[in-house]
Amino acid sequence: MKPFLVVALALAALMAARQTLAAGDLCNEPKEVHGFKTCADVAKAEAEGELVVYATNPEAAELRVLAEFTKLFPKIKTNYSRLQAGALYAKISAERQARTYTLDAMQMSDMGMVLDFQKKNGYVRYVSPQMAAYKPEYKSKPEGYWTWGAIGPAGIAYNPNIVPPDQAPKTWEEAIDPKWTDGITVKLSTSGLQHVSWFELRRLYGPDYWKKFGELKPKGFDSYVQQYDRLVNQQDKIIHTAQYSGYLEWKKKGAPVGFVAPEAGLPATPETWGLPTDAPHPNAARLFIDWFLSDLGQKAMADNLYLHSAKHGAAPPPGGEPLEKLKLLLPDDWDSFLKSRTEFAKEWDKYTGLR
Repeated sequence: MKPFLVVALALAALMAARQTLAAGDLCNEPKEVHGFKTCADVAKAEAEGELVVYATNPEAAELRVLAEFTKLFPKIKTNYSRLQAGALYAKISAERQARTYTLDAMQMSDMGMVLDFQKKNGYVRYVSPQMAAYKPEYKSKPEGYWTWGAIGPAGIAYNPNIVPPDQAPKTWEEAIDPKWTDGITVKLSTSGLQHVSWFELRRLYGPDYWKKFGELKPKGFDSYVQQYDRLVNQQDKIIHTAQYSGYLEWKKKGAPVGFVAPEAGLPATPETWGLPTDAPHPNAARLFIDWFLSDLGQKAMADNLYLHSAKHGAAPPPGGEPLEKLKLLLPDDWDSFLKSRTEFAKEWDKYTGLR
């Protein structure tokens, strides 16, 4: 074969591959399936038969969300692994370094890690037909790599049986009063929400705020489930930067919990969803992300995880205030947020006794 013909065929193959990729990126002709629109090939998704998800949410609640997906697509088995954001990112990074590709869909609650993963070309681009209902600032640039699937605010939680409502801290400054020494809990440094809280409250009150907090001998936990269980059992007095979703969940159970939303605002973290490259079940992954970002998936998320949907016009979780009524504290410079991770982890691990 002549050299120029070899080159021409190679260029043609490359152009065809690029056109195929572009066609896969975009969703121009969605079809309605079970009440939502998708560009996924449902037959291929069902033939793949499995969906592997990594996320930071408590296992029992997330499994209930995935069960709603399985009700519609019983041929697709879901497999879920739960870790805090830092541990989750370490796991996926180690797997990819070893060229082990088992993951189909991933949620991370730390935007710094999300942006880092995008810079490393970790996400495949898929512009879901559901993304039109999400604000531009809630999506990657260009859109299609990741989308905020939920927003989780945090305030101050207490047990009214041991801390009367009139004595509960009403401001973030009151939450670091010495009287809370040995009776206050937070998340570990692997939590994306805790990183945002540290970043935003330091911006408002300066670095001395957290130094004073560290003197209270706070206890750190992996999950808000542990924090609220301890609070209800009167092992602790307050939860600093307590997840609002946890409060709503325990309140629904009839547990003795109170919640304060300081006037200065509530630190909040987005739960960001994306589809990693080289997924073993790519069609099932697309079908899932279309369902999850739709009204059906967002309702399942809110009803079971008590998180706020990031979708425009979505209803709040059961018993919760609408998102527009909450003053949220979110970093306006995610790159600076990403760069602060090492400093945060070092400081936070010292406060929680891990260093």
